[in-house]
Amino acid sequence: MPVPKESIVKWFRRISVVVALLFCGLASIVFLTTLKSENPVGFQVVQVVDLDGQAFIVGVWYPTQARAWPLMLGPLLMDVAHDAPLLGRDLPLVVLSHGNGGGLGSHADLALTLASAGYVVAAPMHTGDNYEDQSASSSVTLFSGRTRQLHATIDYMLKNWQGHESINPNRIGAFGFSAGGTTVLAAVGAKPDLRLIAQHCTESPEFICNVLSEMKSPLLNATSAGLGNAFVPDSRIKAAVVAAPGLGFTMVPSGLIGVQVPIQLWSGDQDNKVPYASNTKLIREALDTKVEYHSVQGAAHMSFLAPCGLLRPPGICSDHAGFDRKAFHVKMDSEILEFFEKNLKLSS
Repeated sequence: MPVPKESIVKWFRRISVVVALLFCGLASIVFLTTLKSENPVGFQVVQVVDLDGQAFIVGVWYPTQARAWPLMLGPLLMDVAHDAPLLGRDLPLVVLSHGNGGGLGSHADLALTLASAGYVVAAPMHTGDNYEDQSASSSVTLFSGRTRQLHATIDYMLKNWQGHESINPNRIGAFGFSAGGTTVLAAVGAKPDLRLIAQHCTESPEFICNVLSEMKSPLLNATSAGLGNAFVPDSRIKAAVVAAPGLGFTMVPSGLIGVQVPIQLWSGDQDNKVPYASNTKLIREALDTKVEYHSVQGAAHMSFLAPCGLLRPPGICSDHAGFDRKAFHVKMDSEILEFFEKNLKLSS
C-alpha cells in the first residue's frame, strides 16, 4: 500500500526541523568557542630557517583593518583575516614559546589579545618538540635549540617578514609556557645547568624525571647533559612573561644572575607537573625585585593553554572542578598586555 503524500511531506518537514535545530546548535557552539579579538587581527604562517639549516614554521598574528573569518588552527577556531595587510608603524613584537609537544595554537588567545592591541606576535613551532614531532624532546640540546629558534624567529621578523619595516626593534618581548618558560628565561640571560637534572631526579624525582626516564634521555646523565649548556642570550628582548616554567632547580644558585629585564611570572597552585617548590619558587626568589609574580588559585599546569574549542583532548582541556579557564585567560591576557605596555614603551 503506497504511503500517502501528506505523510511523506510531514516526515520530511520533521526531519528538516531536526536538522535545522542540530545545525543551529552546532553553529552556536562554534560561535561560543571561537577565539575572538576586539579589533581585527591578521594571521599567516611563515617558514623560518634555523642557524643549523633546519626549517620550522612560525604563526604570525598582527593588527589589520581587514575583515576576520573563522580559521581552524589545530583543535582551535579563531577569527582572523588570513594574509591580510598589516596596519600600523613602530609596532612592538612579542615571540611566544610553547611547551613540550605544543604548537602554533597553544597560546592563540594571548596572540589575538596582543595583536588586537597593536602588537605583532610570532610563535615558532619548535623543531622536534611539537605535537606532530617529538623526536628531539629528550635531546641534550633541546633547550639550547629552542632558544636558538627564538633568535632565528626574531631575526626573520626584523629582516625578512613582509612587514618587518613596521616593527620597532627596540620593542621586543617574549612569552613562554612550561618548557617554553625555560626557553624564554635562557633567551633573556638565564644559564640553566642541565647537569643538575641527574642529581635532582635521583633525590627528588618529579614529573619531568619520569618523562625523561621513559624516553631514556641522556639528560639524566650529568656528563652528557653538560653538552646542552650552550645558551646564548638575546639582548633584543626587553621584557618577558613566563608561565609555569620547568627546570627551575637547574638555575640556582647563580643561573639567573644574567637576567636583567623585567619578568612577569605565573604559577598555578594546583600544578602537579611543575611543582612550585622546585621550580617557580626558586626562580621567583632568585629574581627578587625584577619579578612581578602571579599565583593562580585552582590552576593546573595545562590551565595556561588556550581555552579549548570544539575538540577537547582530555589531557589538555581538563581543569579542576570549579576552575573557569576562559575567564582566567581573559584576566591573564589583560595583565600580560598591561605588563608589555609598561615595559615596551614606544621609543622616541
